[in-house]
Parts: sequence; C-alpha cells; structure tokens
Amino acid sequence: MKYELVVFDWDGTLLDSAGAIVQAIQAACRDLQLPEPSDAQARHVIGLGLVDAMRHAVPELEPENYQAMVERYRFHYLSGDHRLVLFEGVRDMLTSLQSAGHILTIATGKSRAGLDRALDHSGLRSFFQASRCADECHSKPHPQMLDQLVAEFAVPFESTVMIGDTSHDLLMASNAGVDSLAVTYGAHPHEHLLEHKPLACLHTVRELDLWLKNYA
Repeated sequence: MKYELVVFDWDGTLLDSAGAIVQAIQAACRDLQLPEPSDAQARHVIGLGLVDAMRHAVPELEPENYQAMVERYRFHYLSGDHRLVLFEGVRDMLTSLQSAGHILTIATGKSRAGLDRALDHSGLRSFFQASRCADECHSKPHPQMLDQLVAEFAVPFESTVMIGDTSHDLLMASNAGVDSLAVTYGAHPHEHLLEHKPLACLHTVRELDLWLKNYA
C-alpha cells in the first residue's frame, strides 16, 4: 500500500455542490446589494474557509459586513443542501478503499457543523476516521489540516495523498509535502489544476477509483 492515509476534500470532490455554492454566494450579494461575482469568480473561492471565501469573491465587502455576508450565504445554501447528491460512484469507491485498509479522512473548507450536516445527509460518516474543518484549523492552502491528520495517525507524509477539485487543495498538499490528485469535475478547470502538478487529473469518479486501485 503506497498511500496509507487518503485525504478527501468534500465539496466538488465527493458532493456535487459547486453550483449550489456559487448560487448561494451570488444570492447573498444580491441580498446585501453588493456587486455579484461571476460564476468563475465564485467557483474559484470554493474550498476556502467561509470568511476567506467571501473576502476574495466580494472584494468590495467591508470587514464589518463579513458576518452578515456569511449569514446570508448560509441561509441560501442550507435552504437547498438536502437536495445535493454525491457524484456517481463515490460510495463504491469509498467502500473499496475502506475494504483495502486505507485510512480515509476529510480536509474541508466547511465548518464543523456544515460537515456534520453533510455527512449525515449523505450517509458517509462511517467511512471516515477523522476530519478537519476550516473553523478548527487555518484555511487552505495552509498545511495545518494535513499536518494534524498525518500526526493523528502517525503516518509518514510520503504515505499520504490529498484528493481535491481546487488549486487550494493542491497547494495545501504541496505546502504539507504530500502527494496530490486532482479531479476536474468540481470547481476549478482542468488547465488551472494542471499548473499545480498533481500526480494525475481525473475526469470522473470512476477514473479516480481506477487510479487508486492501481496506484494507491
């Protein structure tokens, strides 16, 4: 086993939620009468901690209005998050990895409450042995989430792989000194992910599953 510890991002990697996040950011801007970011601008901040994401997506936002923006975002996102679905093949992939003896974990820009809600809705909680969230650690691309997961399981950095759909995930892996895999079906475009030199860019969950079976 090359990668004992497998770390997944959540939004855009396991859950098909990027579009809903973009819409919630844009709706929150409309509520607060702020300039509405384009789809590309809103997609770029997916994976960051919520305050960091809002700061970058809406540079006109004054610091005293960060909390109001976060509250409106949460209102719009949570009103429909129960309808979001896993990407096809995710459950089978996780079952295969778990059966093979890998330690499965999550490193996400979601809050702890948000991730707990998502794990319960998706029914995936039993697959993961640990997780780190943006309100517990520094936001991506800081390596703290990965540093803590590696330390928790006493796994070498070279036996760890980070899987995500954004440059924030890949930069976090690079900053932590661990390998990374990119998936292109989430928030960031293929060519942007390639710039950060992941081991591979996979275009579907099936491709990711096959790569992990062959190389992990």
